[in-house]
Amino acid sequence: MSVKAVGLFSGGLDSQLAARVLQLQGVEVELLHCITDPERFEGARVEEGASRLGAPLRALDVSEEFFEVVRSPRFGYGSGMNPCLDCRILMLRKAKALMEEAGARFVFTGEVLGQRPMSQHRGALRLVERESGLDGLLLRPLSAKLLPPTTPELEGWVDREGLYDFSGRSRKPQMALAKELGISEYPSPAGGCWLTDRTFSARLRDLFGHGGCFTREQAVLLRVGRHFRLSEGVKTIVGRNRDENALLLEHREGRWVVQVMDYPGPVVLVEGEPSEEDLLRAASVAVRYSDGRDREDVRVRWERDGEEGGAEGVCPADEEELSRWRL
Repeated sequence: MSVKAVGLFSGGLDSQLAARVLQLQGVEVELLHCITDPERFEGARVEEGASRLGAPLRALDVSEEFFEVVRSPRFGYGSGMNPCLDCRILMLRKAKALMEEAGARFVFTGEVLGQRPMSQHRGALRLVERESGLDGLLLRPLSAKLLPPTTPELEGWVDREGLYDFSGRSRKPQMALAKELGISEYPSPAGGCWLTDRTFSARLRDLFGHGGCFTREQAVLLRVGRHFRLSEGVKTIVGRNRDENALLLEHREGRWVVQVMDYPGPVVLVEGEPSEEDLLRAASVAVRYSDGRDREDVRVRWERDGEEGGAEGVCPADEEELSRWRL
C-alpha cells in the first residue's frame, strides 16, 4: 500500500519540486492551494502546475479566515502588513485537515530554509509546525537534510538520502534540480506577498488606524487609485484611468461619488461620513486631476444613493494640500 501525503502548492518552482521529489520515491501526493484573495487567484497557473505533476489538486478559499488573520495576527507582521507566520499556520492547518480527510500520513511543503526572512528561518519553521498541530508530520523535502528528521523519514515512508539540503535565497540549486527532474515549465519568482507592498501597507495601516475593517472589498479598493485622508473619518480614492474609474463605480453603494461636470476627470469615491467641508475638499481633489484644473468655472457634483449636491467655481487642491492628505 503506497504512502499518501498532502502538499501545500503554489504552482511555483519549489512546490513543484517538492511534490516531484516525493513522487519519485513512490509517494502518492495530493495538492492543496489556499486562496487568500479570490481577486488575485491565478487558477490557470496553479492548475497547469498540478497537471504537469499528474497530481490531484484542491483549491480552497480561505479568504475570510485570512482577512481575520491580517486584522489581528498572533505573531505579528513582517516588513509590511504581512502576517507571514499566522498565514502559514492557517494554511498548514487546512493541509492537516485534508490529510486526515484523505487518509494521508503527512504534509509537505516547498519551503527552503532561509529563503524568506520572517517565515523560513529555523525557529519559524519549528513554530508553524507546532502551532499547526503537525509535530513530526511536516516534511520540507528541499531542506530536509538541514532539519531534524521527521516521522516520515524515521518511519521509512520516505528516504532521507533522497531529499535535499537547499538553503538561502538563490534559486540556482532548484533550477538545476528542475532540469534534472525534467521540470521545464515554471513561473518566474513572484514579487512577494502583496501585503509587503509599501503603498498598500501604508493604506492598510491607515484603515486600521481609523477604525476600518479589512474585508474582501477593502482588499480591492486599497490596491487601486490615489488615496487621500481628508479628515479623521473621511478618505477619498481617485481613479487614475478608465478601468479604475469603472471599478470605483462598482463600489459606490453607500459611498459618495464626486465628479467634475464639464471636463473629463476621475471618479472620486468618498469613504466615511463627510461634512460639507470634506466634500468640498474631495471636489478640489477631483478638479486637480481633471482637465479643468486650470479653469475658473469648474462645477463639481456629488451623489450618494440618490442624495445629491454640488458646488461651482471649485479650485483645484494645491500640492501642499495633496501632500498633506496623500496616503
